[in-house]
Amino acid sequence: MAGQKAKQKVHVRKGDTALVIAGKNNGKKGKVLRVIPESSKVVIEGVNVVKRHTRPTQKMPQGGITQKEAPIHSSNVMLFCGKCSSPTRVGKKILDNGEKERICKKCGETL
Repeated sequence: MAGQKAKQKVHVRKGDTALVIAGKNNGKKGKVLRVIPESSKVVIEGVNVVKRHTRPTQKMPQGGITQKEAPIHSSNVMLFCGKCSSPTRVGKKILDNGEKERICKKCGETL
């Protein structure tokens, strides 16, 4: 359809630990909070923190400046394996019952 972006496949999932490999947040590591496949972006805990100026509302009558994580492009992050404690690519392994499993390309551990 016109005006609609196609969903891209993102290599990390919500709950994964990811390491930033490019940009101003290079070297930071955190948990993936949200995946936005329409724009191939991810939100990572403690990474790309921006300040938002919020106007007073009933919930927050004071208003003020709040900090929150902004999305970062998925090509700038790499999945982090807890077993071998290094950034790794994702491999797929098909089990006997036909289900697919994500594995670490370095140590072969299930992610």
